[in-house]
Amino acid sequence: MITHNLTDTIVALATPTGIGAIGVIRLSGPKAIEIVNGVFKGKDLSTKASHTIHLGTIRDENDLIIDEVLASLFIAPKSYTKENVVEVSCHGSSYIHQQLLALFIRQGARMANPGEFTLRAFLNGQLDLSQAEAVADLIASSSESAHAIAIKQMRGGFSDEIKKLRTELINFASLIELELDFGEEDVEFADRDDLKILIEKIQKLLKSLIDSFHLGNVIKHGVNTVIAGRPNAGKSTLLNALLNEDRAIVSDIAGTTRDTIEEVLNIKGIEFRLIDTAGIREAQDQIEAVGVQKTLEKIKQSALLIYVFDVVRTTPEEVATDLKKLVGSNINLLAVANKMDLNPYTEAKHYTSELLHEDQFVPTSAINKMNIEYLKERLHQAVLSKQVNLDSTIVSNIRHYDALQRSYESLADALHGMETGVTSDFIAMDIRRALAYLGEITGEISTDDLLGNIFSKFCIGK
Repeated sequence: MITHNLTDTIVALATPTGIGAIGVIRLSGPKAIEIVNGVFKGKDLSTKASHTIHLGTIRDENDLIIDEVLASLFIAPKSYTKENVVEVSCHGSSYIHQQLLALFIRQGARMANPGEFTLRAFLNGQLDLSQAEAVADLIASSSESAHAIAIKQMRGGFSDEIKKLRTELINFASLIELELDFGEEDVEFADRDDLKILIEKIQKLLKSLIDSFHLGNVIKHGVNTVIAGRPNAGKSTLLNALLNEDRAIVSDIAGTTRDTIEEVLNIKGIEFRLIDTAGIREAQDQIEAVGVQKTLEKIKQSALLIYVFDVVRTTPEEVATDLKKLVGSNINLLAVANKMDLNPYTEAKHYTSELLHEDQFVPTSAINKMNIEYLKERLHQAVLSKQVNLDSTIVSNIRHYDALQRSYESLADALHGMETGVTSDFIAMDIRRALAYLGEITGEISTDDLLGNIFSKFCIGK
């Protein structure tokens, strides 16, 4: 269980470990300035203003210089944690980092836990919980879209929407609670028609946020995309064409790809985790059999299947047979008709079936890079049912999604209760549950276990 001891002064390396030009060691807490000032030679940091930087040396107890550094001061409450914060910029030697950390600990600091700086920012009211989680998402963002979502959430866009919804509900909930105090007098302070309109309005907003999770999850984590098909269909050639580099070995010998090859392709801000797999056929040896089994497993774990077939060697009946083996209920399909340069008269209508529609058919010649840009566009469209609008709020956190879903269901219970004529205390209970779930998102309602689970996933130093 996480503990919230805000009287300690904590210290950690805020930059990645290893050799680099500089490293930054961060201290936060009531004694942060005092601890650094005790070993800093240059200026008296205790007399300096917030948001100033000072050059000096840091020396150990024997007056030996460890490094020449810059000390940046952030005096409470004008800091990330709302506590006194000092950031010591030193040279990028791991030896120097360890010496400075050990020195600060001997002077009275303790090592920070993962995410403890951001936890303190939350506990001290600098950030709400959803904003704090967005800090971790921002650090982990690897695409423009993921970065945009994290920035918007960190700046409070999502929090503001949730707080508005809670405020409106609280106003009505308080009236219903007041009714309970006058239960024997049969009074009604909360107009039921107005309450129904409000709940339906809030449900509509919640539904919009819930529906955005599919897109948010895709942007945040990428799309697992398997390239599968028969041997020599051109799967590895297609992978190389999509990546515009020779990543996979290409050969006329069937069964060249024995294991999966994984690469990341960014299309308009969405990361596709491309997985090139062994050809689907009756295996010729034990190693190939393992490869085929891995292919089938990867397909089950993926959201998107690129089925590649040779338009010269594969009949429509064989395509249909393959798709019956490969296509599951929860996977998007694109069928890539490869080697179109050798059979240019092939048409989508020849291959359509119950599992393959014409709009899922993409003709290509991977070796000539024909239609590769069109295929990328189709991949993007297969994932996004509508144009990405990063100006709107997009939910990308599974915890938030779950809380929104539960809040929606609680409001549905309240509506059902009003329609069936249940007493005010049951309606009040449903609304309280909806408020509690919304409060979990921003941290207005939280537990030590919840906070421990969230902040344990942060890196140390943030």
